[in-house]
Amino acid sequence: MADLEGGTPLSLDRHLGASDTAEAIASYTEIEIPESLRDNLALFLRLERKVLKEYDPVICDLFDRLFNSVIRANEGNPGTVAADEPTDGQGIPTADTDGAQAFRQAVELIDALPVDQAQVVVRAFTSFFHLANLSEENYRVETLRQLERDVSMESAVDTSNELIVAYNRLLEEVGPERTAALLGRLEFHPVFTAHPTEARRKAVEGKIRRIAALLDQHPHLGGSALVENERHMLQEIDALVRTSPTELKKPTPLEEADTIIDIFDNTLFDTVPQVYRRFDDWVLGEDAGSVPPVCPAFFRPGSWIGSDRDGNPNVTAKVSRRVAAKYFAHMVSKLAEACRTIGRNLTLESRHTAPSEDLMNLWSHLVEMSETLTERVAADLGFEPHRAVMLVMAARLEGTAGRNTDIMYHAPEELVADLRTVQDSLARAGANRAAYGPVQTLIWQVETFGFHMVEMEFRQHSLVHERALADIRAHGVHGTLDPVTREVLDTFRAIGAIQKRYGQKMARRYIVSFTKSAAHMADVYELAQLAFSHAQDVPELDVIPLFEQLEDLENCVDVLDEMLQLPPVQRRLEQTGRRMEVMLGYSDSSKDAGPVTATLALHSAQERIARWAEEHAIDVVLMHGRGGAVGRGGGPANRAVLAQPKGSVNCRFKVTEQGEVIFARYGNRSLALRHIESVAAATLLNSAPSVERVNTEATERYADAAARLNEAAHERYLDLLHTDGFAPWFSTVTPLTEVGLLPIGSRPAKRGLGAQSLDDLRTIPWVFSWSQARINLAAWYGLGTACEQLDDLELLRRAYREWPLFRTFIDNVEMSIAKTDGRIAKMYLALGDRDDLAQTVFDEMQLTRSWALAIVGDEWPLEHRRVLGCAIRVRNPYVDALSLAQVRALRFVRSQREELSDEAKAEYLALILATVTGVSAGLQNTG
Repeated sequence: MADLEGGTPLSLDRHLGASDTAEAIASYTEIEIPESLRDNLALFLRLERKVLKEYDPVICDLFDRLFNSVIRANEGNPGTVAADEPTDGQGIPTADTDGAQAFRQAVELIDALPVDQAQVVVRAFTSFFHLANLSEENYRVETLRQLERDVSMESAVDTSNELIVAYNRLLEEVGPERTAALLGRLEFHPVFTAHPTEARRKAVEGKIRRIAALLDQHPHLGGSALVENERHMLQEIDALVRTSPTELKKPTPLEEADTIIDIFDNTLFDTVPQVYRRFDDWVLGEDAGSVPPVCPAFFRPGSWIGSDRDGNPNVTAKVSRRVAAKYFAHMVSKLAEACRTIGRNLTLESRHTAPSEDLMNLWSHLVEMSETLTERVAADLGFEPHRAVMLVMAARLEGTAGRNTDIMYHAPEELVADLRTVQDSLARAGANRAAYGPVQTLIWQVETFGFHMVEMEFRQHSLVHERALADIRAHGVHGTLDPVTREVLDTFRAIGAIQKRYGQKMARRYIVSFTKSAAHMADVYELAQLAFSHAQDVPELDVIPLFEQLEDLENCVDVLDEMLQLPPVQRRLEQTGRRMEVMLGYSDSSKDAGPVTATLALHSAQERIARWAEEHAIDVVLMHGRGGAVGRGGGPANRAVLAQPKGSVNCRFKVTEQGEVIFARYGNRSLALRHIESVAAATLLNSAPSVERVNTEATERYADAAARLNEAAHERYLDLLHTDGFAPWFSTVTPLTEVGLLPIGSRPAKRGLGAQSLDDLRTIPWVFSWSQARINLAAWYGLGTACEQLDDLELLRRAYREWPLFRTFIDNVEMSIAKTDGRIAKMYLALGDRDDLAQTVFDEMQLTRSWALAIVGDEWPLEHRRVLGCAIRVRNPYVDALSLAQVRALRFVRSQREELSDEAKAEYLALILATVTGVSAGLQNTG
């Protein structure tokens, strides 16, 4: 996102009633933010306080006082504190500085709150974070709109559209023929997962959407319209404060599927063809929309929701069938609606827009198929034939949704063929704008989403397959089998049924977690065969190895070599033009080996897989299990793509998207359009010779430094994890147990395969818990020690400037550190009884912060990211209020566990879970 020039200090005092809050904010004016963002924050704070005062003046006063204390505690942006700063036994600073005194006042204020008042204050701050997020989102959207307004169609290139910039750069470097070939290969394949990281409940999401729409209108209104706009905002904010931030129960996988449908309806269905159209507008100029398009349908959404059964007993074969049916019915109904809308508008008289012979043949085919359908519009045939045909096609789509075999389309390719017949007829008659306008948009939508909407991907742990096969060999496929074995077989039967009913694209990928040998792939093919009595019923499968742990990443090429010897793999390669997918697990590798080692191991694995694929003429597609949070390998996707090694992208980028990242990237149409263009641009540009050369040469140039960093960081990380008592200490100093109780996903926190330690803990609660404790250890631990041992700042600065991989990693570390807080961290670390571990973690956090800032050249985290850095600095004090409430509640519950009644425990748990939701909203980094 480009930053607007200039900025205005954050000064909200003209909107506040409480003088102490006004003074606190006025003293925080060193942080400059853009005027529109400042005004939105001021608006929301004014409305929030009005709602709180109406609710209870005492609560509003508490909000103001806590607001005042946390802002004064952060003056000068301490963010982190000296390791030797004096604290009491609970990690609270005892110094006489103004900041330490204000911090203690905030702690004392929270300590004095009854639990019921604390819950309301927490809700108030949580709702304000949601509003702050909206303010920033609105600012980003307005920035993009301004960039669009500043671009002239007379200029050589649309500098606001990264995809066009990438396309033009390729034209310069490799010429039009090679560029066209690369564009034809382009694929961006986000896979939406059901991993439980979205702490915001759906009821809250609806209110936020409505407030966002009101905020978008607000600057353009005046008089009574403005008054009415703010009245509606107050109504929604009041409901937001009064609504429990946490779900009453965990969602079912079927309910989780609604998340994707919601994103599809609100954003993707209309936004994706707009991405294609914007590309054509610049490449084709004035001819765009009146000639055949240039942009291919490159967006390929996938989903694990309702199909990822790795450790989730709630996802069964029955659930997968129901989710597939839900996607299919919704998708086809949406296409029917779009087809009918276009048909109704194709009021082109046959006298001036004569139908082609092929169109009339299509009509005859439709009559033969169903006289009932064609009779409804037969009178229009001679007068408006294109309209008549499109309306019957819409009726056929309605029949497809209802599974009417007499009239249904059996595959999306049949629909595209009919649409092209209409398109060609219109073009032959000179109605090019109708042909390549609305009809082309619908073709793009069908090519992108098919009848499946998202391509479901099934996933299961390799150990489950091993056990199932052993069970079958012992008892026979029709014998008395373990329920888990029966479910494994039923899963393959469900895939077969889904393929037959809805098409192969909806369910053909099967991912094997913890792949350690080719035998794990062979197990899947054997189980698929055993599940069916007749060979012709066995579904076609793309079985995908998932290399997760460090050892698996190091051995990945050997396993791939073995896979090539499997007859089912050889047969599938022949069918797919030697296309093969391989998945890399960012999260488990990071949890097991540490962030530095995982980053370098993943980069090395990609290099080796790319070379292996080239040697064996394999068209490899690497799937990146990056998730969202930095601690799981997340961060800006476009920069990550450009940092990938030569040959590992090949114009195809596939990545997991989850939790809050889904809404952040795809919840708003303008931001979704920008994100898709940005990632597609990087995916295309990665093949540019200049980018390949920079990545290759920099990797070689800094290989020795990387090896030394890796060795030191890995040793430091393992020392921590292998310290006696680390696992129970971790669960004590973070809200790990409470996070496991948060109803934010159908998936358990553990895989349930028998381990009783950190080894079996999913990466999501690992990252989530450290972020809640304001430590974010999963994203940076070991880097500081590694840099200290290397002891060459100039070398590290050169690597940051010249090596895209290292720059991306350090930027992500700095982003993560920007959301840490030394004082808060000390309070969490003091929850445990291990001063040695607490000091080790704190010292490493301090060391990593100092080295990251030195490498980037910033005085404070994200200083060079003007808007993002300032936004985090502005919001961090308010997050502190919730963090303090959380850590104090954790300390009280754990110290008084035996004395508390069940009712009191429930109240405190509700308070803790509410703070978890609020901190997630404030940090926008849940895991």
